[in-house]
Amino acid sequence: MKDKICYVVGAGENYGLDFQPVTGDLVIAVDAGLRYLEEQGIRADLVIGDFDTLKCIPAHPNTIVLSAEKDDTDTLAAVREGIKAGYSIFHIYCGTGGRIDHTMANLQVLAYLSATNMRGLLFDNGTVITAITNDRLCFKKIPCGYVSVFSCSAKAEGVNLCGLKYELNEAVLTNTFPVGVSNEFIGKESSISVRDGTLFIVFPKEAKERIV
Repeated sequence: MKDKICYVVGAGENYGLDFQPVTGDLVIAVDAGLRYLEEQGIRADLVIGDFDTLKCIPAHPNTIVLSAEKDDTDTLAAVREGIKAGYSIFHIYCGTGGRIDHTMANLQVLAYLSATNMRGLLFDNGTVITAITNDRLCFKKIPCGYVSVFSCSAKAEGVNLCGLKYELNEAVLTNTFPVGVSNEFIGKESSISVRDGTLFIVFPKEAKERIV
């Protein structure tokens, strides 16, 4: 059975909403992300935000209005609502571009999810970003394309890259040296793993369908 997905649509750059929710999925609009969903004809199950971007409180029957002065970002608040509803897989759209601090905040949301044994995918312009903590991400054969691996932790130990152009065995990555940028898929089954720490992984959007 397909895992249930919580789709979170923010108010950043819209590089395309290429999903169609099915029964059991949850769609959350974050602030002006509601406009993107309406343009695509996708119904939001929940709308949440301080609505500083939308400039008005929508008439949606399931709306949560947040204070503009808060610790959680609107996106993290949306993710927390998804967690409360029982979801552990989050696909975050329109969460990059625009203000770089918002993009960085959403990267931290990915790290938060991975550290709590959940999975987030942040969809950028043709690429997807995810995070793994003390875990492994495996791909079926992918003919080509770039894949980059960065340490989110100060130190990520026991990093293994298998089946890629440049392999690593029990390596240590740090968050001050981008040695993992621009690796490549080469038509083999591949995997990325870390024994102790959190990694950010960036890969082509089409590779999402090849995750095992």
